[in-house]
Amino acid sequence: MNLVYADEQGQLFDHPDWTGLGRGGDIVIELMEEELIPLPEGATLVGLPGTRPIGIGPSGKMELLPGPYQAVGALLPQGFTRLALPGYAKSDKTAVLPLFGYTAVVWKDGGFWAAAEPCDDPERWNPLNCDRTELNVKVEELLAKYPDNRLYKHLSHCALGYECLTASNTFLQRWEGAVPVSYFCNAGCFGCISEQPEDSAFPAPQTRMNFKPTVDEVVQIMLEQLRTPDSIISFGQGCEGEPSTQAKIIVEAIRRVREQTSMGYININTNAGLTDFMRAIVDSGLDLMRVSTISALDDHYNAYYKPRAYTLKNVEKSLRYAADQGVYTSINYLIFPGVTDREEEMEAMIEFVRRTGLRLIQMRNLNIDPESYLNLIPKARGEIYGMKQMLEIFREELPDVVIGSYTHVPPAELVRRR
Repeated sequence: MNLVYADEQGQLFDHPDWTGLGRGGDIVIELMEEELIPLPEGATLVGLPGTRPIGIGPSGKMELLPGPYQAVGALLPQGFTRLALPGYAKSDKTAVLPLFGYTAVVWKDGGFWAAAEPCDDPERWNPLNCDRTELNVKVEELLAKYPDNRLYKHLSHCALGYECLTASNTFLQRWEGAVPVSYFCNAGCFGCISEQPEDSAFPAPQTRMNFKPTVDEVVQIMLEQLRTPDSIISFGQGCEGEPSTQAKIIVEAIRRVREQTSMGYININTNAGLTDFMRAIVDSGLDLMRVSTISALDDHYNAYYKPRAYTLKNVEKSLRYAADQGVYTSINYLIFPGVTDREEEMEAMIEFVRRTGLRLIQMRNLNIDPESYLNLIPKARGEIYGMKQMLEIFREELPDVVIGSYTHVPPAELVRRR
């Protein structure tokens, strides 16, 4: 398992005399053979600016690789759960890494290998399956068909500029498509990708929508997307705030759409903190609900989300209500090696899942600068098990809950009766 590193020009190398390592939180760890898979199709290798690679040198000791080199990590596509961070130390303690989910990578058997585990079918979310030529044509078609729809104009930038796959699906009219509705959020997430404070150490990589759509604009997109039995249209995207803050628009849009078609599934990606608003959205005919969370522990959750006028208990109430009404519920679980696999984190999340009646856990690699995140949250209080063992424990303790990576069409027997 050769150490992989990059020079100052970004050229990649592997060192035949050095063994690559990983990290769980701030602890450097050895990588086990069973934790490695060939680098998945659609993954990207990147240098970590301001870092030094850590490996096991010829002396058999753990040390920094000499020279002006930087550590290398893999950015995984959806469908793969990160098991370890790259092995590195920051050469510049003030440097902050861009908002990506860095994964340990090594060279062995003539190829790159990543510390990851497949947990879902990556086919639908592989960037290589988005034909850019076809996308351009479809964008032009829908913009011409709805010249006054500001949401289509906004999503065209997301699809073509940011290469957002959910926005692209809205134009390709397939799988899960996006319909953002809100410019305001009731949380101040530390790692928000669409809005950061002016004094933030890392700029938001996306621009949040800045207008309030009309019900007509929302309905047009929903009806265009919901044309097949397995199509999904989703409120709540990375380019917007919390969708439930626009509950009135969502409720009226769902009502009007369901008067015209029963095709497909209506989903919301939400923090679920506004329980009364969430109940109204559920009652209007919601099919699927995915709730973003990073922890089932209040101190950890509050440190990251910085909720405004709601608590984790509100989130739990929203999930329980939706499940009781037949909505297929899941969590967008932001995971991080060395944190998610802590004993206290696992125990709390397993009980949270049981109490709320969740059907699906979407394991999503947290895009964050590791040091910034670790300095933000509470210190570990119990044993750290490792991500691979954490996944095994979840599967054993929650046998009826699907462990995946993205929103799915639910099994027929669990479909909500409209």
